[in-house]
Amino acid sequence: MFICKTKFFFLSFLVWSLTAWHMQVRAQDILQNYRQQYAKTLPGTRDRFEAAGKYAQVLFFNQQTAKAFDILNENVAVAEQRKDDKSAAYLFAILAMNHRIEEHYRASQQSLEKALLYSNRTHDTEIKGYVNYCEGWLNVRNNEESKAVKNFLNAVKWYEQSATSPSLLPRLSSVYKELTSIYANWDEEELHEKYSKLSLDVAIRQNNPTVLFDAYMAMGYLYEQRLTLQPANAQLRDLSENYYLKAIGTYMKNKDEIPFPSNLSFVANNLANLYYHYYPQNYHEKALHYAELALEVGIKTGQTSHIASSYGILSEMASEKNDTAKAKSYLMKALVEIHKGALADQNIVLAIYNGLAKIYESEENYAEALRYQKMYLETFKIIYDQEKLQIGKRLESQFEKERQQQQMVRLKLESEKKEQQIKLMHALGMQQLQELENSKLNEEFQRKKLKLSEVESEKRTQELELSRLENQNRVNELSSYKRELSFRERINKYYISLLVVFGLLLTLMLYSMKQRKKSMKQREELYDLELEKERQHSKISTLTALLDGQERERTRLARDLHDGLGGLLSGTKIQLTHLNDKLDAPVRPDLKKSIAQLDDAVGELRRVAHNLMPELLTKYGLEEALKEYAGRMASPQLDIDVQFLSYTSSLDQERQLLVYRIIQELVNNAVKHADPHQIIIQFVEEQQEYSVVVEDDGKGFDTAQLHTSRSAGLSNIRSRIQFLKGKLSIRSEITLGTSIEFQFPKIQP
Repeated sequence: MFICKTKFFFLSFLVWSLTAWHMQVRAQDILQNYRQQYAKTLPGTRDRFEAAGKYAQVLFFNQQTAKAFDILNENVAVAEQRKDDKSAAYLFAILAMNHRIEEHYRASQQSLEKALLYSNRTHDTEIKGYVNYCEGWLNVRNNEESKAVKNFLNAVKWYEQSATSPSLLPRLSSVYKELTSIYANWDEEELHEKYSKLSLDVAIRQNNPTVLFDAYMAMGYLYEQRLTLQPANAQLRDLSENYYLKAIGTYMKNKDEIPFPSNLSFVANNLANLYYHYYPQNYHEKALHYAELALEVGIKTGQTSHIASSYGILSEMASEKNDTAKAKSYLMKALVEIHKGALADQNIVLAIYNGLAKIYESEENYAEALRYQKMYLETFKIIYDQEKLQIGKRLESQFEKERQQQQMVRLKLESEKKEQQIKLMHALGMQQLQELENSKLNEEFQRKKLKLSEVESEKRTQELELSRLENQNRVNELSSYKRELSFRERINKYYISLLVVFGLLLTLMLYSMKQRKKSMKQREELYDLELEKERQHSKISTLTALLDGQERERTRLARDLHDGLGGLLSGTKIQLTHLNDKLDAPVRPDLKKSIAQLDDAVGELRRVAHNLMPELLTKYGLEEALKEYAGRMASPQLDIDVQFLSYTSSLDQERQLLVYRIIQELVNNAVKHADPHQIIIQFVEEQQEYSVVVEDDGKGFDTAQLHTSRSAGLSNIRSRIQFLKGKLSIRSEITLGTSIEFQFPKIQP
């Protein structure tokens, strides 16, 4: 069975540029058209860079490689000089692909690295997507299809975030085509069908004949592949025929608008094969018609594999009619054509050798039959080895996919485990708080009980002393009656005894008063401690409410900016775009410039909304959010380096947000006031605390001014650090830069 199985998206990286203009000229006029467009643009402008990329690609297609490289190198140098990161990334991506076509492997890799560098610096998501597409395109040509799939999926992600532009849909269509081709080669039926349908949907939305032709061709090829596995399935057969006929009909209806007819021979060959092998015999005339059409187009466009496939089908038809001479002639022509190409399709070569062996065997020319049979076996071995290699690649890709799924399951389990630990810590905290309250109440009770015991002991002591005095008084009275004569002699001793007793009583009273005063002082101190504690709680509550209010207001502002003003700007852009089609040609450039300014305003609006409420922080944590923020704040004049040391992601989200806001304020202050060339952000997790350092090599300042400064930003920083129960340290010297460090303790479970 002769059918061309080669990849039919080999020109996909050119399609977006050659179809975006909906050209109304024939293929031979394309070069002149793009030359004129390039000449009309001003040097050093973005219009010139865009036109240079498209003009260079057309030059490559027309074999004028030296001139194409000259134009690209000239414009990429200007883009680098003007620090136009978007245009530099775009031009380096085109250079990388065209160096690869010319087999300049080292130059291709160097250009790709430059494209990636400038892509990381620009905020234009469409260019980021285009560079990812370029990297995937190169990986496909380097037989690294697993890496290519990752690149293409990243490109789709960036394109989905991009604003509408004339080049967006063609570029997205190119990505879908590449994914369709890869999944077709991998026999991934679901993904093959998914991206084929997505490609068709984008083609219909563009209403571009070239892209629509390719999409219909891809859908027909999809169902034809499935038909080879289910030959009796008439529905698959009819679907394949329907899409192939739509592709040919689209081409015939729009010949003047489709510059490259090379894939027409591919469609015609496959349609001829479909009619010959899967339809009744009365369809063989149609098979002959399309085989001859494929041969005619293949000869015109120089598609050797398509020509060989056409000869193969014609040979099968001749064999069916027992015209072995004609069949052998067709196979010989097919063999000559298939070896003209740089990479011969081994499946077609295999079919040719098999057909020739059978014909020579039928002619009883066993020597030639044996020779071609040996060639058949050698080719079969080559194909078998290649299939084993492809199977290995698919297994490697499947293993990588399963490993990523296992990692996702493990991360999910760890997340659930951490959530349970947080709940347990919260319950233990509540239990410990309750135990602390009970301990305080018990302590107060024991204190009051001890005080009551002391009062009762003091009372008993006084009663005993009073009883002793009364007894002594009675003894004295009895003695006075008995010794009345000696009373006066001993009166002084009694007075002394009374004075001693009264002194003891006075001492006891003073001691009691002193103890009471000490007790009252202790109660006052406890009251002051409780009052101070309440003040601290009130201060923390006020600070918490203030920070929560700030974050809610940031969130509200970000949402209002994005949904309100963003929607208004987008609506205005759509209206201006519709108005552009109705205005006269002289006015359109000014209006197009206004639309571009609206695009820049929407991008700036998104950046402000993202600064107000970073989504990466809630999804991926502090480390990813800071790295993304550093990437956005960085520029060719400013390098921001983020370092996380021994970080275990154990910081809760509320404290992560506080740390993010503190670092954001410090970096903004450095950029605004210090004019630095480098900023280093270092986050270190130690055993008992976290340490954060923000250093810059800027102008520096006199730290003595901090005592008199009333800066709202510094006040916010100190408030947040106080909420974290941390310490702030600021060191700065004029012309030597500034180092700001703060530490805050871990929350112990």
